Amino acid sequence: MPITDPARPAQLAPLTALAHEAPLRILLVNAGAPDSLTWSGLYQPLRLAARLLGPQRLQVDVRDPDKFAFDALRHWHLVLLVADEAEAALKPASHRIVIERVRAAPFWGGVGAGVLWLADAGLLNGVRAALPWALYPEVGTNADHAIFTPHLFEIDANRLSCCGGAASIDFALTLVERIFGATLQAQIKEALCIDRVRGMEERQRVALQARFGALQPKLSEAVTLMEANLEEPLSTDDIAALAGLSRRQLERLFKQYLGSLPSRYYLGLRLQRARQLLLDTNYSIVQVGLMCGFSSGSHFSTAFGALFGHTPREERQRKLNG
Repeated sequence: MPITDPARPAQLAPLTALAHEAPLRILLVNAGAPDSLTWSGLYQPLRLAARLLGPQRLQVDVRDPDKFAFDALRHWHLVLLVADEAEAALKPASHRIVIERVRAAPFWGGVGAGVLWLADAGLLNGVRAALPWALYPEVGTNADHAIFTPHLFEIDANRLSCCGGAASIDFALTLVERIFGATLQAQIKEALCIDRVRGMEERQRVALQARFGALQPKLSEAVTLMEANLEEPLSTDDIAALAGLSRRQLERLFKQYLGSLPSRYYLGLRLQRARQLLLDTNYSIVQVGLMCGFSSGSHFSTAFGALFGHTPREERQRKLNG
C-alpha cells in the first residue's frame, strides 16, 4: 500500500526559509556506493559549505540506511535519500522505516534511485520529480501519479529530487545558492573548479525516449507533440492522427504507460509549464494563462487550483515572498 503524505504547513514554505535555521541540519542517507558520482557530487559541495560557514550555521550529517532506520530520533531540517542505482536496494527490515523517517523532515527528497523508492512508496503523487532516465523502466504502479520530468532536478514545495550523476553537483550548488546566497556558491564553485551551474530547467537529454523505450515510439511522439504545442493545444484526435494512431489506440497507450487519459496528461503539462512561468518570469497571470493555452482566466485558475491546491495568484505570491 502506498504511504500517503499528510499535509504540512512546511509544504507552503519556500526553500529559503531554511536560511533562518541556526544551525541548519542536513542529513544525507547514502544507500549506494560511497565512491559514486551521484554521492560525491552531492556531498562534496555541501561539505565545503559546512566548512566555510562553520557548525553554528550548517551541519551536514551522513548515515547509512540501516543505522538511520534504527538510530535515535534526531531533528534534521532537510533529509535526502541517495543511491546511484536501483539495485542498491534498502534491506527489507529497514526499508519502510527509512522511508517514513525521511519524510518526517520539514524538507525531504531523493537523489538518483532514492527518487524511485520514494515514488514507489506513493510519496511523490502529484509532485514534479526528476527521475534518472535509466530508471524509468523500473517505475512501479504506486508511482503512476508522480509527475516525472526530464529535468536534472526539481524543487516542488518541500519535496526535492535529482536524477543523480553529474547533476548532483548542480543540485547541491543550487541548494547552497537558494539557502545561503550566491556569494557562498561562488566560493564553492571556485574551490571545485566549476565554471557553470546548470539550472533545474535543463533536461536529461534521453529521458523521454528512455521513459517509453524503443517499443513505444508512438507514445513518445505523442508526448513530444504535446510538449511542442502548449500555447495552442491540439485535440486528442489531432495528436492521434499525427502520431499515426486511432484515438482509441492512443488512449490505451496513455492508460497503460502513464495511467492517464491523453487530455488529462496534456493538461498537466500545460499547468506545469504555467507554474514554471509564474515562478521564473515576470509575465502577468493573464499572459501566462494564454501562453499555456487557456483563453479563459477562470478556467486557468480552476484547473491550476485542482492540480496544485492553490491559485495562480497565490503561486506568484510565493515567488514574491521567497
